[in-house]
Amino acid sequence: MTTTGCPVAHGDHQGYEPFAQHDPFPAYARLRENEPVFHDERTGYWVVSRYDDVRAVFGDWETFSSENAQRPVTPRTAAAQQVLDDGGFTAYSGMSARQPPVHTRIRRSASAAFTPRRFKALEPQVEAHVRDLLEQVHRAGGPVDLVPTFTNQLPVMTILSLLGVDVDHSVESFKRWSDSRSAMTWGHLSDEEQLPHAEALVQYWQACLDLVAAAHRDRPDSLVGDLVRAQTENPEGALDDHEIASVCYSLLFAGHETTTTLLGNAVRLLLTHRDQWERLVADPSLAPGAIEEALRFSPSIVAWRRLARKDGEVAGVRIPEGSEVLLLMGAANRDPSRFEDPEVFDIGRANAREHLAFGYGIHFCLGNKLAKMQSAIALRELAASTPDLRLAVDPDTIEFPDSLSMRAPVAVPVTW
Repeated sequence: MTTTGCPVAHGDHQGYEPFAQHDPFPAYARLRENEPVFHDERTGYWVVSRYDDVRAVFGDWETFSSENAQRPVTPRTAAAQQVLDDGGFTAYSGMSARQPPVHTRIRRSASAAFTPRRFKALEPQVEAHVRDLLEQVHRAGGPVDLVPTFTNQLPVMTILSLLGVDVDHSVESFKRWSDSRSAMTWGHLSDEEQLPHAEALVQYWQACLDLVAAAHRDRPDSLVGDLVRAQTENPEGALDDHEIASVCYSLLFAGHETTTTLLGNAVRLLLTHRDQWERLVADPSLAPGAIEEALRFSPSIVAWRRLARKDGEVAGVRIPEGSEVLLLMGAANRDPSRFEDPEVFDIGRANAREHLAFGYGIHFCLGNKLAKMQSAIALRELAASTPDLRLAVDPDTIEFPDSLSMRAPVAVPVTW
């Protein structure tokens, strides 16, 4: 039966706290069971938690638009907005917040640059970066935090290599700028906290504009170079400079931020579930499956947003036009209707790839293969070089910053 209200009204909504990311999964389980679709008066979102419902909303882009996906959760203050305006900040989503036909045109152009040749050329670079980073970790000796020394470094190096940026001089800057983008978009910042992040976003956007300008000048063999060359070689449907810079703005964030979190979570999970780490050490070919299971069990992005462009319905609940919708992929990925024994972390799980960590439908993550490729290489090399690796702290003490969407461990301290 269709209803316009919440199917169940428990006040605290099963203990679900929108920004608390330490361990949201018990609350997710209660939501799936008791309040699979409800209106959260604290955030204004309609929250959806079951697998089939989340996938259905992702798949219906005409009803549930992604145009709010990159909108700041906490509105920008006038002072922060002034910093952005004065700095010429006009960045917009590369693809995730755009709708057809613009989305279709940009994705087609970007996909043409994400060629198998590019991935094949990147693979040995990724392997070299992994070995160099692990050598530095081993020289430093344990205990060591893998987040700043390994999981933060590798994905930035990879995406910068893809885009043709000088890795040696740019890793720390782009990581800092990306942290600011995450905080400004999905964080819960005070007025004062917004100002330095706004300044960082101006620097970030200018670096993207400079990257496009350099590609016009130098015509590098890179993804950005491909997009710039397409303006003359295949002008119909080619991206203009602002769109290319926006793609860079998105890829430089999405191409490493979520992979950084994926790697951190994968190592954390494997070392917490010691039997699974030992399986990987004994059989490195399990690395791709371990990555898929980490994405299912503890995704980098646990929630994503949609906007109802017209009246819709989810699981018999009417979602009025103009409503904001929050899709809990972290809950959907542990739905027992899709995954047997979903609370068990199993790197040999046959259907782990059915997770929704990369979304679904027309906005399915374009860089998913790149993220999985480099993460699998990293796990394989880590297991081979340090088979006796173990967490240096109680896993329950690892912290996760407050965020509506991102679930990233602050630190993954290890020893061996």
